[in-house]
Amino acid sequence: MRHLNKKFILGRLTAERRALMRSLAENLVLREAIKTTKTKARALRIVMEPLITKAKKNTLASRRAVIKVLYTEKAVKKMMEVIGPRYAQRNGGYLRIIKINRRPNDAAEVVRVEFV
Repeated sequence: MRHLNKKFILGRLTAERRALMRSLAENLVLREAIKTTKTKARALRIVMEPLITKAKKNTLASRRAVIKVLYTEKAVKKMMEVIGPRYAQRNGGYLRIIKINRRPNDAAEVVRVEFV
């Protein structure tokens, strides 16, 4: 049985899904706000929340954990020096998901993901 075992498959293979989440996470870190679909945003939250918690510690091990997810050194540096210290006193809930209008071509729910 699959009780409490929810995953976001997103119609992709595992490697494609991981690459998509890494790309969305990197863009969110660099731009601090992105527009995407609701399902991708909810899946992104699962990736980003633990990443920010690790960035708050600012140790070598936590930096290496962030490097595993984010692609560029610029994003890692911003995560460790700007975003991590910003949420030092916060225990969770680092992202805000705001609903926007639906896309006209496929009626997908579009949301804006940003840091709180």
